[in-house]
Amino acid sequence: MVQEHFEINRVIPFSNLDGPGNCYAVFLQGCNLNCHYCHNPETINKCDLCGVCVAACPTKALTFDEKSVVYNEDKCIKCDTCLSVCPINSSPKTRNTSVNDLFNDIRKRADFLSGISFSGGECTLQHKAITELFTLLKNKLPFLTRLIDTNGNIELEMLPDFVDNTDLFILDVKAFNEDEHIKLTGKSNKLILKNLNFLLTLGKLFEVRTVICPDVFTCEETVIEIAKILKGSNTKYSLTPFRPQGVRKQFLKIKTPSDSYISKLNKIKDNYL
Repeated sequence: MVQEHFEINRVIPFSNLDGPGNCYAVFLQGCNLNCHYCHNPETINKCDLCGVCVAACPTKALTFDEKSVVYNEDKCIKCDTCLSVCPINSSPKTRNTSVNDLFNDIRKRADFLSGISFSGGECTLQHKAITELFTLLKNKLPFLTRLIDTNGNIELEMLPDFVDNTDLFILDVKAFNEDEHIKLTGKSNKLILKNLNFLLTLGKLFEVRTVICPDVFTCEETVIEIAKILKGSNTKYSLTPFRPQGVRKQFLKIKTPSDSYISKLNKIKDNYL
């Protein structure tokens, strides 16, 4: 059987922000939403070999071979010129890694880890490779928590092996109102809300996150409705204020919410949970 491979944007070997405890965090390339406030838009699309980044790189860290853009990390000065000039929101720095290679890298750090998390981009688009890795981890390193951070825009009920081999999910809910969600992300939220209830029923929903952008959607409605759904569960609901770091130029005018507004929303949330 041919082994699955990952297209990886980056790896953080030790992270306390991407799940419970100290996680090995993998960020995969490719996303099926196009959020206005995305702070890592270079993870949205796959490279189309246009060559703009190769020409723009000031240190010649990027070159062409027959089928791809080749990234030389030793020459890279981390200026991110390649990301800023990319016309399709992609990155030439991604790497193709086999399930076994990623497993071996995790295994050598396992004594210092509490879990492994996948994010993106949208990691569930590479669910076959994740399922293969999680099955391996479940058998070989069962003490590591296996976590998925997802936008929920995929039919999870149709992926039983993927769901069964995942311990916990973090779900991003962008907006409760469907029209506002379409305006914000380009897609409906019907499937996302369906997955919210599905994961709650399974008891695998570790956390729900909403980025707060008062200029973009009706935040209070979203907070109230999601809190109502989560009421009585053990699922954490986190409200994250929008920050402009990494956001595409056309969306930099989105205002950062005040601390007092976030505090107000947290009080509303707590009243409904």
